[in-house]
Amino acid sequence: MLILAIDTALDACAAGVLDTDAGKLIAQQSEAMKRGHAEALMPLIARVIKQAGIGFAALDRIAVTTGPGSFTGLRVGLSAARGIALAAGKPVVGVTTLTAYAAPIVSESGKHPVISAIDARHDQVYFQAVSGDGSSLIRPRVGPIEEALGAARFGAAYLVGNAAALLGQRWPADALPPFKVDAQAAPDIAWVAWLGAAVSPNTAPARPFYLRAPDAKPSKDPLQKAAQPSPS
Repeated sequence: MLILAIDTALDACAAGVLDTDAGKLIAQQSEAMKRGHAEALMPLIARVIKQAGIGFAALDRIAVTTGPGSFTGLRVGLSAARGIALAAGKPVVGVTTLTAYAAPIVSESGKHPVISAIDARHDQVYFQAVSGDGSSLIRPRVGPIEEALGAARFGAAYLVGNAAALLGQRWPADALPPFKVDAQAAPDIAWVAWLGAAVSPNTAPARPFYLRAPDAKPSKDPLQKAAQPSPS
């Protein structure tokens, strides 16, 4: 299976092509950026497809990050993924950023709980907690940093995400210290691709995964109907 993975949810513009038969990415590019995803994404995807030596018609599936993340960035990635899927006649699936952050750690079958955390501003974070085997401890939600720190009760956690350092700095003094603090600006595009291979279009739709309403709602936007807060 050939999968084109796209991520513009946070502070990177990234794409990659996964060949599941070969067990690896055959092409990938990632550019760190806070703004400008709309201008950078399609040229970056074109370079990745050329690097992979294939055409869009050869793809079996498109995978895209659905959030939580920047409202503008999410719209860029989702619009591109849907457009390519429509033009190529291929299915498109969505992968949450929180899951993409946790996936490589869970894949190692560690003993430590994993807390994925994304800065939601105003002293809040998007977060979820899973055990070392991936089973859910705290479902995805948005809340004050202090609420996320309540996950310290699960033990010495592996903190990952662009807000991992925020949690690490304020980790309760009376709790076991974090096992590791991994402050990544964005998920690894390889894991977006692998998760995209594992899920079904029927259960992992490519629509925004919001844990709160976006701050800005542009009018007449085709994604706006989907921009409703998800249950936390």
